[in-house]
Amino acid sequence: MYVLYHGWRSSASRRVRLCLAEKGLAFESKLIDLTKMEHHSPAFLKLNPNGVIPLLVLEDGRSLYESGTICEYLDETHPEPPLSPADPFERATMRNWIRHVDGLIGNLIIFNWAHSMAKTATQWSDAELAEKLKNVPSKERREAWLRTARKPYTEEERQEARDKLKVGLLDRIEEALGRSAWLAGDRYSLADIGAVPFVKRLDEEIAPNEMTAAKHPRVAAWWAAIQARPAFAAARIGPFTAA
Repeated sequence: MYVLYHGWRSSASRRVRLCLAEKGLAFESKLIDLTKMEHHSPAFLKLNPNGVIPLLVLEDGRSLYESGTICEYLDETHPEPPLSPADPFERATMRNWIRHVDGLIGNLIIFNWAHSMAKTATQWSDAELAEKLKNVPSKERREAWLRTARKPYTEEERQEARDKLKVGLLDRIEEALGRSAWLAGDRYSLADIGAVPFVKRLDEEIAPNEMTAAKHPRVAAWWAAIQARPAFAAARIGPFTAA
């Protein structure tokens, strides 16, 4: 059985759980507490030197990280039901969508980290913060933790991030759905799965007024169809702001 190191509210973890659910694959759940920085512990860094979740341990003991890589591996090794287009161009389009959405993650962090991460980080002393930052392997993540702990994002920064998510994601999805039923063709694929955690947050908190039939009708219909899939419930993609 697969072993998945993940977090219930982690955007990347949600992608992998959704892929596993679509494939009907069972896994052993290993929860990582990001607020306690368990993903930066020496034991976890041995499994994933990047210090991020999700991490999938295969049945033979080897491990994979990066949600896009994990999802493509699962689709290749468990081809039914297929989550990649058969057409090479559409398959390339799918990969471009995944890369595009990944490039927007910094804008999502501004909102996501303002919840439990900020509540924890602001309580650390300067010495505690400096010690914890030593274990963070990524310069970008160190800077994000520092901002979260000591210099909260301003409303102007939050609005700028919101606008980038609207234009870079919602507007772009709306346009793509004018050409095909799903993001990478006429079949639900890893491109759609990749966008799910971002759209979930936009719908829930970041820009709910944009997720309407009046402003983004195709996105609204696409989102309703995704939430109606049995795998969506099985993947437990619940409210981000719930306790």
